[in-house]
Amino acid sequence: MASAPTNTGAGSIVPARCVPVRPRNTRRLTMTYKTLMAHLGLGQSNSELLRVVAKLGTQLGAKVVGIAPCQPMQFVYSDGYVGGEAIAACQDELEGELRTAGTEFRDALKATGNLLEWRSSYTTDALPYYLASEARCADVIITSVATADPFDSSRHASVGDLVMRAGRPVLVVPRTSARFPFERIVVAWKDTREARRATLDALPLLALAKQVTVLEIADKPDVPNATGRAEDVAGWLGQHGIAATSLAVPAHGDDAAQLETMLTEQHADLVVAGAYGHNRLREWAFGGVTHDLLKGGRCALLSH
Repeated sequence: MASAPTNTGAGSIVPARCVPVRPRNTRRLTMTYKTLMAHLGLGQSNSELLRVVAKLGTQLGAKVVGIAPCQPMQFVYSDGYVGGEAIAACQDELEGELRTAGTEFRDALKATGNLLEWRSSYTTDALPYYLASEARCADVIITSVATADPFDSSRHASVGDLVMRAGRPVLVVPRTSARFPFERIVVAWKDTREARRATLDALPLLALAKQVTVLEIADKPDVPNATGRAEDVAGWLGQHGIAATSLAVPAHGDDAAQLETMLTEQHADLVVAGAYGHNRLREWAFGGVTHDLLKGGRCALLSH
């Protein structure tokens, strides 16, 4: 488009600048999970985990990557001798468990119509480290707490270590009776970096919920401030189109036990929480909210 000339009043004429007007982009940008990573444990049933993965994948229309890593068997040498036959037998056992996990994954999800990918591998890395590195392809990791020998690090990854290393939210599913869909979600708020990260990571799930509650348990003198913080978070969620209520309650007794009571009262299907806001060694030794959530009694989305 040509510019109309402008008279400067000084006997000279210069062209006026034509500033293009950009049309407003009315498309609403929404966050979602495009790829779910389902971590299957070896030597155990993963049926409840896969039930949640199948339904969530269908709800989101997401690609699902199944993964089941393991380490080569570790042998403790003393005066005895471990023969080649024993090593080969252990190798065959692991390979059989990897095949079983792959079959279980495909059978559980083939009817969903979602894009599927299966990854199984031997690794010399600690399993949480390996899973964290593979999670570069996914938006969220879905796992459960092992029912087989939890101290067998060749087959089972420490969920606590995985949360610390992943750089992705980790959705922990209980072994039985997982509540899905996630219609009632409680954000267990503490004014920490980890809680902010977890709430942001949970936006795709919060957007699907029918009821979202931002809950902070605070020392009694701090309840008025906690009320303001919870209202801030609920208001921020509102800016993302998520209707949320805020609730601040005075602490009494153990925080983890009180949170579980509140989750039951709220009929929560899922709790969103920052992981290891306190020193992790302290939680391991004395217990804490993260420690209790990792027991796997309720679906929990954790971020660090």
